[in-house]
Amino acid sequence: MPSGVVLLTDRWQARRPLTAVVAAAVAGGVRWVVLREKDLSRVSRAALAAELRVILADAGGRLVVAGPDPLDGDAVHLPAAGPYPPPAAGLVGRSCHDAAELARLTTEDYVTLSPVFPTRTKPGYGPPLHPAGLRELIAISPVPVLALGGIETPDRVAACVAAGAAGVAVLGAIMRADDPTEVATTLTAAAVPEAVTPVITTPSLRAEEPPTATNREEQ
Repeated sequence: MPSGVVLLTDRWQARRPLTAVVAAAVAGGVRWVVLREKDLSRVSRAALAAELRVILADAGGRLVVAGPDPLDGDAVHLPAAGPYPPPAAGLVGRSCHDAAELARLTTEDYVTLSPVFPTRTKPGYGPPLHPAGLRELIAISPVPVLALGGIETPDRVAACVAAGAAGVAVLGAIMRADDPTEVATTLTAAAVPEAVTPVITTPSLRAEEPPTATNREEQ
């Protein structure tokens, strides 16, 4: 199931060839990539998908294809508008934005909820949910949620995870980065909830029980 930092591709915003940006992000800890690039022909898009799968496979990652056609793979991410019911695939995600869209889910495995914050990729798209709104929708979602939209800093990643998101979907922060590996590393680290250190208490001797010879020696 997608978790951590999930990279959405956009070669028009990438500062390097798309495969190079994805490879750099994978080096920084990204293990899930959603291939968009819907303006390409199916042949070109399938060829790109094959290249990205090789990059991800070397790191134990997985490619998800935006749209109902898995491009010879087994994982798709569908828009909120359809198709309904979702096609049969090994992994199916869907974009959602509100409670009504969550209520339409059937056999999907996960969703994205957006926009959490104002986003430069889709300016004016919203209104943003903010972490409080994200938390409310996560509470009623029947499947794990990835937070999406305007997530460009470790603080925002951490806020989404604290709200209950299984991970965050990121586009511009990595695509536009001068150093995608560094940005991916920083964001990935923030996507891991801080471990809670258990408080271990040592039982004390009961006050009413007088020390025995044995426990006097241990004291």
